[in-house]
Amino acid sequence: MKHLFHIALSVAALASAGARAASAEERILPVPSITIYAGDTITESMLKDRTFPENYRYRTAVIESPRVLAGKMARRTLLPGEPIPMNAVDDPKLVTRGVQTQIVFEEGGLSIMGTGIPLQSGTLGETIQVKNVDSGRIITGRVQPDGRVRIGF
Repeated sequence: MKHLFHIALSVAALASAGARAASAEERILPVPSITIYAGDTITESMLKDRTFPENYRYRTAVIESPRVLAGKMARRTLLPGEPIPMNAVDDPKLVTRGVQTQIVFEEGGLSIMGTGIPLQSGTLGETIQVKNVDSGRIITGRVQPDGRVRIGF
């Protein structure tokens, strides 16, 4: 009887250790707490942590840190409670295709400003093509933090 008690106690201890090991194998990922639509800028208040089993298989690579998501723009609708794929977010677009923006040429002490129509959307530091409204020429420039496009870099 005493021997049976020790076996039962050993089985209970192993089961308890297995439960602790299973909880240690879980992954905590940021997921939307609300529906985030394409074009929305993601804030930390839109996210919550959710636990997934270690053996859970994702269709694509997913983002594992909420800090990576803050300030990013959703490229498509993100559903509550679902892991966020890396290709579902992007840096915010400072210049939008077809929306007039200011173009700037600066060299030495010379500064020339004009108006252009971007032929593509762009993020900070990205090189894009812009059509000069005055001359009709297509020029290449780099997107600046204020949303202007600098040419002649």
